[in-house]
Amino acid sequence: MSDLIDDPTPGQNMPEYTVSEISGEVKRTLEGSFGRIRVRGEVGRVFRARSGHLYFDVKDDRNVLACTTWKGQVAGLSVVPEEGLEVVVTGRMTAFGGQSKYNLNVDEVAIAGQGALMALLEKRKKQLAAEGLFAPERKKPLPYLPQIIGVITSPSGAVIRDILHRLRDRFPRKVLIWPVAVQGSNCAPEVTRAIEGFNRLSPGGALPRPDLIIVARGGGSVEDLWGFNEEIVARAAAASDIPLISAVGHETDTTLIDYVSDMRAPTPTAAAELAVPVRLELLAWSENMGARLSRAATAALTQRRQRLGDLSRALPRGEALLDAPRQRLDWIADRLPQALTGGVQRRRVRLSEVAGGLRPSALRALVARRRDRLTAARLSVTPVRREIERRRERIATLSGRLDAAQNLRLDRLRRQLDATDRLRETLSYKATLERGYAVVRAGDQVVTSAGAARSAPLLEIEFRDGRVTAAPTDAPEAPPASGTPPAPSAPKKTPRQPNPKAPPEQGTLF
Repeated sequence: MSDLIDDPTPGQNMPEYTVSEISGEVKRTLEGSFGRIRVRGEVGRVFRARSGHLYFDVKDDRNVLACTTWKGQVAGLSVVPEEGLEVVVTGRMTAFGGQSKYNLNVDEVAIAGQGALMALLEKRKKQLAAEGLFAPERKKPLPYLPQIIGVITSPSGAVIRDILHRLRDRFPRKVLIWPVAVQGSNCAPEVTRAIEGFNRLSPGGALPRPDLIIVARGGGSVEDLWGFNEEIVARAAAASDIPLISAVGHETDTTLIDYVSDMRAPTPTAAAELAVPVRLELLAWSENMGARLSRAATAALTQRRQRLGDLSRALPRGEALLDAPRQRLDWIADRLPQALTGGVQRRRVRLSEVAGGLRPSALRALVARRRDRLTAARLSVTPVRREIERRRERIATLSGRLDAAQNLRLDRLRRQLDATDRLRETLSYKATLERGYAVVRAGDQVVTSAGAARSAPLLEIEFRDGRVTAAPTDAPEAPPASGTPPAPSAPKKTPRQPNPKAPPEQGTLF
């Protein structure tokens, strides 16, 4: 076969090539003629294979150029191709003989002009807004005084110095810095990893988790700030559990991270001002509130003290409140003995009336009269006689019950009367005489003093077992002489023994 190819057919001056030879020659011609080129066009179909290779088309209004970016080159792209995006791709022309195709091996993709960038930005903004990432209700409030602040920015720029200086002037706080690239192809993935890394830190760990995140960068062109317009950065900021402040660019610069962050600051310095309050202003406010609280407490105490004084003057004195109850108590105490005596007398009269009405003889007479009345009627009707017999039996039963109730009540009243009489005997002065005392009388009057006894012509002394008559005398020796005659007369009147509790050798009273 090779011999046939090497030897040209007789009569033919054109050489013959194999398919591989012609494919290789075409590939060498393409690569040698074009080398590294830049092509501008609109991105068409985009396909990412399982192997990681990226296949897409760049087209204009008439032709299409197939482009390939190998797996190892995808990470170096500053812009990932998207369908409909106008780009400028840079790479080398090559051919693939297996399919008789040529394509451009792309290792760099750039947006073709600011208009295309704005169109892409608007497209992403509409997509994220439709998903609700810009909704105000999902934004988290910033902590009033965070203990630790995480800053995502370049460690060598002026931004971090401005933030630290502003924090030190307003209210010094602990700051954790996560260094990242703030422009170029590495900006978006590094900022994304920084936001996710701060959220993965555990509170109270060896490296404490910040209470607030600031993503900061200085001003620049749209291309310089494009890393903060990437979708992965916006989604990482929206998914952050830690409140996030975006401070990218100057006041007129706007990026996607500004829309999804919890707060947007026009400059990095303004972000520091939003993060913490002014310490001196906070101290002044605290002192002002403390002074107001003291004044309010003093005023409240003064007002309540004055109110209490007014109420105390309107209230009566405690002694005046007790005067009327004391008088009423004295009045009731004076009337109580009379009321007890009158109550006993009324109940005694009532008892007599009840006892007189409940005599058995009266009941028997009543029963006899009604029996005679029934007998006189001479009723011969059997039902009437039965009713009479039944009622007669009932009357007999009631009569017996009445007699028992009358006897029981009389016994109870008799016991109450005996108890009252014993109480009377106990309260009588004669019970006092039983304890060895005596009552001295001059006529019908009771003598209660020695002067009255001396002035009386004759005294009558009452003991527990009798009375003795005696004449008073003023001589001090009189008591033995005058006391001698009545002493033997006392045993003659009663055989009872003297009271063992009485003192021995008492003698006379005079």
